[in-house]
Amino acid sequence: MSRRLVTLATCTLSQWALDFEGNRDRIVESIRIAKEKGATLRTGPELEITGYGCLDHFLEMDVYTHSLEMLHSILSNEATHDILLDIGLPIMFKGLRLNCRVLSLNGRIILIRPKMWLAQDGNYREMRYFTPWQTDEIDDYRLPELFHKLQGAETCPIGNAIVSTKDSSIGLETCQELFEPLAPHNLLTLNGAEIITNSSGSHHSLRKLDVRLGLLQQATKVCGGIYLYSNQQGCDGDRLYYDGSSMILCNGQILGQGTQFSLNDIEVIVSTVDLEEVRAYRSTPSRGLQAISAPRIKYIHVDFNLSTTGDDLDLDVMPTPSRPLRIHSPEEEIALSPACWMWSFLRRSKQAGFLLPLSGGLDSASTATLVYSMCRIVMSALEEGNEQVIADVRRIAGPYHGDQWLPKDARELCGSLLSTVYLGMAKQSSSETRSRAQRLADSIGSRHLSMDIDNVFLAQKELLTQATGFEANFKVHGGTQAENLSLQNIQARSRMVTSYYFAQMLPTVQQRRGGGSLLVLASGNVDECLRGYLTKYDCSSADLNPIGSISKTDLKRFLAYAQTEFSLPILEEFLEATPTAELEPLTEDYAQSDEADMGMTYVELSEFGRLRKEYKLGPFGMWQRLVHEWRDKCTPRETAAKVKHFFHCYAINRHKMTTMTPALHMEDYSPDDNRYDLRPFVYPSFYGSWSYKKIDEAVEKMEKKREESLAAQAKKAGN
Repeated sequence: MSRRLVTLATCTLSQWALDFEGNRDRIVESIRIAKEKGATLRTGPELEITGYGCLDHFLEMDVYTHSLEMLHSILSNEATHDILLDIGLPIMFKGLRLNCRVLSLNGRIILIRPKMWLAQDGNYREMRYFTPWQTDEIDDYRLPELFHKLQGAETCPIGNAIVSTKDSSIGLETCQELFEPLAPHNLLTLNGAEIITNSSGSHHSLRKLDVRLGLLQQATKVCGGIYLYSNQQGCDGDRLYYDGSSMILCNGQILGQGTQFSLNDIEVIVSTVDLEEVRAYRSTPSRGLQAISAPRIKYIHVDFNLSTTGDDLDLDVMPTPSRPLRIHSPEEEIALSPACWMWSFLRRSKQAGFLLPLSGGLDSASTATLVYSMCRIVMSALEEGNEQVIADVRRIAGPYHGDQWLPKDARELCGSLLSTVYLGMAKQSSSETRSRAQRLADSIGSRHLSMDIDNVFLAQKELLTQATGFEANFKVHGGTQAENLSLQNIQARSRMVTSYYFAQMLPTVQQRRGGGSLLVLASGNVDECLRGYLTKYDCSSADLNPIGSISKTDLKRFLAYAQTEFSLPILEEFLEATPTAELEPLTEDYAQSDEADMGMTYVELSEFGRLRKEYKLGPFGMWQRLVHEWRDKCTPRETAAKVKHFFHCYAINRHKMTTMTPALHMEDYSPDDNRYDLRPFVYPSFYGSWSYKKIDEAVEKMEKKREESLAAQAKKAGN
């Protein structure tokens, strides 16, 4: 058996929705790098010409026109020739909008392959924009006139086919199709495809990567062959962070894996594989029997060699050895994903930095620490000589220091990018939270201000008295619950208004020459959003919320990690402190507590969230599950009370989610109403509802059965 070595490239690109020329230039540069590394096939992310996150812009004809113009620009560039290209873009065909891949060589389109199974759950609504290709027929696509000279024809094939080179064969699979029970790669490989390419637009969520990579490994373990997986990376204009991790696998072994979190705009992963190893791996009788009886897929032939043979082997070109899978811990994922997302957003929004209301509590401390993590990542990119990051740092932070300035460490960079402000109340805010906020700001280097907003609060409070003669009071001063809440909300909303005022004016106060304002950061976690434990239009209202889809439990794990990893011992104090909103006056025998106010613990909230969203359970179904899982800590009636209280709070506060700050998607039980969790925001009362009556009926049956059992045991013991 003579060796037949093939060098293949898959790309991770930081694309941006509707940035047609920028996206094109990154594609062309990735092709140049792939050729420089000796690759004969290059694949890129899904919809890479437009960026994946165009959303309803995919309904606009301009997007399809400009996509083809960019494709023509790429294919007519001779620097992209002499390599087989796999490029993603949307295409109109017979009035249908299709999510497509174009396989081309030397400016000529070999095949347009539309996506067959569309992502249609969670964050994805591809069928809102595209039609799935549900036919085995190969049709003719009439090319626009500007392609005719390049193509040497007016049409090209469109459909699901295998592209056959002189020495191998290539099948195409797109993102969601990998996750389907009858994934296309099964039939493609049974029809002889030795290489499968997968262009993807897959977002990051906690603890997800191992699932995706497990499917990739399983595909090549079962079917044999080479798999090229390409994914977008970064924020392309929405709530998702695409987490790269482009890979090359062969026969179940990982040969190349790209970064999951980085600031690189372009990353090209290259591996060299022996095609004969694929053929040897597949040479089993059972596979042969399945292949011979499998439905046929049409072949399209191209006059091109991907590989080198034993007659012209280069000693410097060797098969790539397998490598272990690299997966980050959840704490590392939290440290990296929001940080990279924030940097993408900051540099593309062309604003001057961030402003964070730093309360001295765990949530705002987590957000501040994430900005510091972002600065650490930026510093690593600067040390590596990343030219794009150097240019971005000088553009954003340079006006403080001079056009050629670069920071010496993450703390100095944080001082140029982050302003923090403690907005206290003399009678509500403790000296401990004020001190913790100041010392954390000192530790990470942010520009910190500390002030009280009593005058703003009192002026707002006095308006009602002036208009009606009624004076509202906190409950500790004899006020009603309605009075107590309204006074808390004045403080919370005053902080939001003050934060935006400071965000717009601090660059002027600090004599920045570059212009722009600061992006205001929110710091409400996913559990408080789910429960509705926040004031509408308070500091939960901001420009971005890096932790809006992270649980309190995970944030504690992250801070414990960052305490050591980032050398921030001050974080221990945030972990030990009792979570509190500090919106009510402190007395000798009363201090506000979040968990007491909510009527449930953060651990319980996370459990309720997962069962509601991921397991799709309503009140009765959730009680049925928890009555078993919590049997050692709660009676059926106690469990019923907790479930009822959760759904009641969820229903009456659901309207708040319609106005929530855009949050990075990290957790699959996120209640984000604007993109992810599509549920009503005006509910009928759950108390007295049929589902609650069913719970009560089941509890009574359980209690009656328990009483009868105890009576029978007592009677038996008496005898």
